[in-house]
Amino acid sequence: MPIPSQTQPRELVGRSPGQLMWRRFKRDRAGVVSAYVVAFFFLVALAAPLISAAYGKSPTATYGLDEGGLLNEFGYPVAPNGGISGRFWFGLEPTMGRDVLTQLVYGIRTSLLIAAAATVLCVLTGVLVGVTAGYLGGRTDYFLGRFIDLLLAFPAQLSFIAFTPVVYSLFVSPEKQTPTYLRVITLILVLWALGWMGLARLLRGQVLSLREREFVEAARVTGASPWRIITKELLPNLWTPILVQSTLMLPTLVTAEAGLSFIGVGIIEPTPDWGRMFAAGAAYYESDITYIFFPGLAMIIFVVAFNLLGDSVRDAFDPRTKR
Repeated sequence: MPIPSQTQPRELVGRSPGQLMWRRFKRDRAGVVSAYVVAFFFLVALAAPLISAAYGKSPTATYGLDEGGLLNEFGYPVAPNGGISGRFWFGLEPTMGRDVLTQLVYGIRTSLLIAAAATVLCVLTGVLVGVTAGYLGGRTDYFLGRFIDLLLAFPAQLSFIAFTPVVYSLFVSPEKQTPTYLRVITLILVLWALGWMGLARLLRGQVLSLREREFVEAARVTGASPWRIITKELLPNLWTPILVQSTLMLPTLVTAEAGLSFIGVGIIEPTPDWGRMFAAGAAYYESDITYIFFPGLAMIIFVVAFNLLGDSVRDAFDPRTKR
């Protein structure tokens, strides 16, 4: 008689916290779609020169001024819908006659470069100051906490507007034109100087609660150095607030940079920029609303996608939170 086969017990496979987080994130359709949208924007920013070359247009070429029949006597596109055609997919910029698609692609590149660099600096500074204040405590915590409170007392938008021209004047005399690279560096520094405090305060509170936990006390008893305790015991438990705040910080800095360019203290002509396109669109919208449509739609999609991504990352790390 045949011996009945014995079913082998199913082997239990343990999963790391990262694997569990990834499984929860993949189940969130809104988060996955948002991640693809965000990745698309960064890909467009990185591939802006390739897109321009394949499309056959330049962001600075004034096609409407160089060629007749594209703009009317008032400087607006002759073709309907802002000059949208098979040649100019997103139309033409009024007055200057530049291609809107390449302006937008390079504008996204400029804004994301500035915001991403400022976000990295803000995260590094916030982690350094917050963890230092929370772990050392005492006078160090007191003085760093008061310094954070002092910076938080400045209204962010007004401080951006006030400090940016001051930084320009430190390097370039008022009668000279500020070079583009200096404007980019200044925007990054100003956004960084006034953007890291929220993360630092959040991490300080987290570290204050973590440093009294049993695993930290056990590490101290075994003679672990403060550096090892911070890097091996504290930081692995801080990735959730760091990642969540980073995903929420970047779109905030993108809109802040666009706002500075909109009011004329950020990136100016002829460098393509998201905010500068909004400023030009505000002047043209009564006669040609199409020009502001594509930059505005792109900004809305980007900010909403990044905020949804931040919420999804937070929910994936902490399943107890519910949206």
